[in-house]
Amino acid sequence: MQHHQPAHDFTMSDLPLQQISDYLAQHSPLHSKKIDQVINSAVTSAQGLVVTLADQHQLSPAMLAHMMSHVYGLPLLDLDAITPNQMNPIPPPVIQRYQIVPLWQRGHQLFIGVTDPGHFNNLAGLQFETGLSIRLVVIELDKLRRQLNLIPADETSDALLDAALLRLTDELPPHPDQQADNTQIDAAPLVRYVNQILADAIRSGASDVHFEPYEDHYRIRFRTDGILCEKAAPPAAIATRLTARLKVMSRLDVTERRLPQDGRLRIHHAPHPAVDFRVSICPTLYGEKIVLRVLNTANATLQISGLGLEEYQQTILLNALQHPDGMILATGPTGSGKTMSLYAILNQLNQPDVNISTVEDPVEIQLPGINQVHVNPKAGLDFATALRAFLRQDPDILMVGEMRDLETAEIGIKAAQTGHLVLTTLHTNDVAQSLLRLTYLGIPAFHIAASIKLIMAQRLVRCLCPACKQIDDPGPIALQDAGLTPEEIANDLLIYRAVGCDLCTDGYQGRTGIFEIVPISETLGRLMLDGANSLHIRARIRQEIQSDLYTAGLHKVKAGITSLAEIGRVISAP
Repeated sequence: MQHHQPAHDFTMSDLPLQQISDYLAQHSPLHSKKIDQVINSAVTSAQGLVVTLADQHQLSPAMLAHMMSHVYGLPLLDLDAITPNQMNPIPPPVIQRYQIVPLWQRGHQLFIGVTDPGHFNNLAGLQFETGLSIRLVVIELDKLRRQLNLIPADETSDALLDAALLRLTDELPPHPDQQADNTQIDAAPLVRYVNQILADAIRSGASDVHFEPYEDHYRIRFRTDGILCEKAAPPAAIATRLTARLKVMSRLDVTERRLPQDGRLRIHHAPHPAVDFRVSICPTLYGEKIVLRVLNTANATLQISGLGLEEYQQTILLNALQHPDGMILATGPTGSGKTMSLYAILNQLNQPDVNISTVEDPVEIQLPGINQVHVNPKAGLDFATALRAFLRQDPDILMVGEMRDLETAEIGIKAAQTGHLVLTTLHTNDVAQSLLRLTYLGIPAFHIAASIKLIMAQRLVRCLCPACKQIDDPGPIALQDAGLTPEEIANDLLIYRAVGCDLCTDGYQGRTGIFEIVPISETLGRLMLDGANSLHIRARIRQEIQSDLYTAGLHKVKAGITSLAEIGRVISAP
């Protein structure tokens, strides 16, 4: 086979349209006047140029393969000249997803067969899947399809992970305590194993990945829909190598094992866009524990209508957003969806005629048109410093990731009182505790009453899988104990329970929010000024809005969205 230039990641702008047109004019039966029209239609189709020309215009796969080899300067290979046992296959689902044929591996280079280099623009994703450098070879479409029909497409991710682990353990160092050197860190089986873990985390919708070393074992866990579950248990002997590999990917200090480190890594995993991971490393008794937060913007809900608000709650929130000034607080424990709620609000407010600035730790989603700052305490850039800078830059709307201290809270309150709309969060359980938390920070009650327009407390609950949920009948006494009224029970109310199937996790699929939305009325403001405690404030809120988080959860149960068991897991009954 002739030597050609190395393959690269082609894009639509790389298409040599004139060369393709000239080649078709000489070698195809297409009329010369229609060639350009056919090409323009083909390159904009989802199938790409080769598939469209072969299937819709009955052009010869052999001729098309010669054309692609000629115009791109890539090798041309007859698949019939290779027997299956000579190939070095990659996981079957990856092969089917990319519509490729793996040919052979030379060192860290993997040669793959493709039919349309101009349509294959996922080299970065495939290199991530395999941990190898990819080189393209042109093959014929009919032979590609014949080969793909011989490859199973239903291998599970667990099976792929087991296969990657088997390759990895085959190359374990002779001594478990042997320190990882650069050769071990870059070993292809280790790269593929880590890549497979991260790819599985993205595919499963996990929010966090935990790498945990113990004395005699190692485990990897995913947090999916708020629940931690074990995903893999590799040998403890590879703990140092896994840690070193993740540090290299995150550009952290491989030699530092005594202090915590924070970093970030990005991977390309087709068909998804690039996915970022926030990396936290902390020394433990038996090694370094690593937690990766998956910052997958493809899964983010950036519309207020998609948060899970009841219709009347959404109306209250949208009315509050009409104010040009004041503060809106999102409150709840860690992992309750506060940040996503604020992003949805920012997305709603993001218009060309307003200046929006945010200070976050970290910036989880990048929003075009919004000025976002990632705090850097080591450099002296904290929340308060960034807020002061923003107030000198003609802002309309400010978002503060969290009110952590008195200084930040004071600046935010003053900004809300001087013509700015301020969005922020507090780590409290409900609205009443949020009001008192600000007083504990040192903010005078009259400033709180004058500046805060609305507080929304929230939780995330898992949604029942629509494919397998079943009607639940715990009995009228249990339903009344759960907070349902006798009238609701007597009206043949249907509630559902989780079952579990191949499409979900333990009967649940995805999460939605439940909210307590409270506008700060004059009455609540007076209670604050009078120094009322949380019980009095909570009782007044109950009178004004006739709802709390638990009641909002029951609405989701009555709507068939979630189960009583899930509400009980997340929220305590009043």
